[in-house]
Amino acid sequence: MEFIVQWTFLPHDDPDDALAFYRDALGFEVRADVGSGARRRITVGPPGGDGTAIVLEPPGATHGVTDEERRTIAEMMAKGTYARITLATDDLDAAFRRLRARGAEVVREPAEQPYGVRDCAFRDPAGNLVRITELGVDTPCIDLLPG
Repeated sequence: MEFIVQWTFLPHDDPDDALAFYRDALGFEVRADVGSGARRRITVGPPGGDGTAIVLEPPGATHGVTDEERRTIAEMMAKGTYARITLATDDLDAAFRRLRARGAEVVREPAEQPYGVRDCAFRDPAGNLVRITELGVDTPCIDLLPG
């Protein structure tokens, strides 16, 4: 039995800003854009990709989340401690230049890490940490938060 990653979910606090980052800066295609206002969910993924996608959704959109939990999520997003994702590319330097040129918030410039990968990091408009690693390097399963 094999498994693939089909979707992952990241919060957004402004769908247009999220689109500017994931579609315009990263170059992802929009696969779905449903709902409106506080309920708008946008699914993006690599062009012509294998089906793996990121669903950008309002924070706390999951059923059963209380107002207090939504406030906590909003506070964590503002600090950049709520959500993260790691992407991979075959040209890390070009990806870094592209995102920086489009005004993305740089967290870490491309660098060799002591745990064996070369990567960089940005924050998306909602504060989510977006790390980008260079393909061809096995990434150990460790905490990749900037330190």
